[in-house]
Amino acid sequence: MALKNYTASADTTIVNVFQPDLATRGTGANMGAADVVEVFSIYGRVTTSSQELSRALIKFPTTKIAADRTAGTIPASGDVSFYLKMFNAEHSRTIPRDITFMIRPISQDWEEGVGLDLETYADETKGSSGANWMSASKNTAWTGSTLSSVSDVTNRSVGGSYLTSAGDPVFKVTLPSGLEDIDVDISSLVEKWIAGTINNYGVGIYLSSSLEASASSLANTNDAAVLPLTGGAQTSYYTKRFFARGTQYFFKRPTIQARWDSTVKDSRGDVYFSSSLAPPADNMNTLYFYNYIRGKLTNIPSLGTDNRVYASIFSGSANNSAPSGSALVLSPDNSGYVRSAEPTVITGGLVTTGIYSASFALTGTTSITTLYDVWFTGSDTMIATSSTTQYFTGSFFPQVVNPAQTVSKPTYYLNVTNLRGKYRADETARFNLYIRNKNWSPTIYTVANSTPDSTTIVSASYRVFRTMDAYGAVPYGTGSDLHTHMSYDVSGNYFDFDMNLLEPGYEYAFKFAFYDSALNSWSEQPGAFKFRVEDYEY
Repeated sequence: MALKNYTASADTTIVNVFQPDLATRGTGANMGAADVVEVFSIYGRVTTSSQELSRALIKFPTTKIAADRTAGTIPASGDVSFYLKMFNAEHSRTIPRDITFMIRPISQDWEEGVGLDLETYADETKGSSGANWMSASKNTAWTGSTLSSVSDVTNRSVGGSYLTSAGDPVFKVTLPSGLEDIDVDISSLVEKWIAGTINNYGVGIYLSSSLEASASSLANTNDAAVLPLTGGAQTSYYTKRFFARGTQYFFKRPTIQARWDSTVKDSRGDVYFSSSLAPPADNMNTLYFYNYIRGKLTNIPSLGTDNRVYASIFSGSANNSAPSGSALVLSPDNSGYVRSAEPTVITGGLVTTGIYSASFALTGTTSITTLYDVWFTGSDTMIATSSTTQYFTGSFFPQVVNPAQTVSKPTYYLNVTNLRGKYRADETARFNLYIRNKNWSPTIYTVANSTPDSTTIVSASYRVFRTMDAYGAVPYGTGSDLHTHMSYDVSGNYFDFDMNLLEPGYEYAFKFAFYDSALNSWSEQPGAFKFRVEDYEY
């Protein structure tokens, strides 16, 4: 699993817009229960230089994110990215183009409220709960000061209170057509929320200062208390709407999405001897071993804090049933750790809880058909012997790089071997792929296996769509964020998927894409693998 969503816990829209009488501003209005939030700027609607603004406030449950990190559900800081996702809400009004939004952390707590009216702004809080343009909550102004009365404007801010110092996180998003969603990396802010260096009061989304309408002159003397007096645009940008957390559309709710690369690239079923035909990086092989204790992955306690483990490679005995002879001389791994004292030892370490890996380039006699990896504790000056503590012995069948006289044009047959018809909405399931070349033609000399060998695809990705309308619930992650890449081991490709990402009560399907190096692009494979997600109440 390399993808997890955290839906907004509160959101609202705050405005200083004139109500239908064009005389009274709806600065007390709250839209906390509306199914959309709205951001716009209107210039010169009431007078030749009047300013009207709308801003969105959104809060997320970072305590849950922190709890998931503690539980190991998401990786440590630096190994995961957090994206703010806001989804365009279609409407019949004008859409502003080439708009730039500022996303800043809010500097004080605020109340969501229960207002709904985004048309006449009649749902005023009037001392009840809910943030508005003037106040963060019932009794607290946006500067954090306590209000002695609703009319008290001493030392108060308007339109929200934000962190704006030089070192505070700020994010800028430009939407060329105005119809785009927001999908922006806010990892630096989320990490500060988790660490507690910035209090989590959510973010404000509003137009950049150059796009918010100019307030260089005031429509009347009362405007001084309700307008942010900044220079800005003398044109209108009306109106951009995003779905709020109250929307009926499951996939359109505002979300912080955690993405990370959790792929396990275990070469045990795809080890190659080093070749001058291959670049150095492609001559590297990575082996894993998995320390299951009573069915649970567990760290080896005797390794200490650095979790360093060692391995040596041996050829087989006469009948290829066990390691024998001397350990093979190997090339260094990619970590740069040089084994000057003992070139037969691979230095490995902990990948994640209970999983260890080590990388090496395999040199030597290419006629060897079976090799054994022996994992042990000790140091880089030791090899696996009876005097060392040996943890695990595995085996693999090395291959030789062979050039071809034609361009490879592989086509594949694939199947999800353990696909079920239904899954619970609260489960994370593992899916195993069987892949073989579609044109594979066994001869009468082919030995039958109870478990057919599966072809390993080094670069493979998946997506999920809803079958009733082909809605892309989880798109391919084939760019810089490899959150839908598939792992592989000696049995073939596999991936874990959190069903909580999908709305229960619908049928979905997996599609797969493999990277084609000849075309330098991803090629989607035929076939869709369908399943349902159910939210059982018993």
